[in-house]
Amino acid sequence: MSAKFLLLISLLIITFISAISVVYTKHYNRKLFVEVQRLEKQRDDMEIEWGQLQLEQNTWATHSRIESIAKEKLEMFIPSAKDVIYLKIK
Repeated sequence: MSAKFLLLISLLIITFISAISVVYTKHYNRKLFVEVQRLEKQRDDMEIEWGQLQLEQNTWATHSRIESIAKEKLEMFIPSAKDVIYLKIK
């Protein structure tokens, strides 16, 4: 075999390996891109849920709601001025 023939075979093999590498890299990048999109959607969904939970927490923690529960369920009331005792700590 001549040197030119060996060089040609070597170049063909290198070209084939390079082509396979390009295809694999493109496929891998597409998989990563799909994964990134899935994770971004998951993040967006979690941010929406977080906002809804914050609104719900604010609703449950309103002063008027807590006061009405204290009056109805715990039978609490605002003491009159004569029932208040002040302590002075030195």
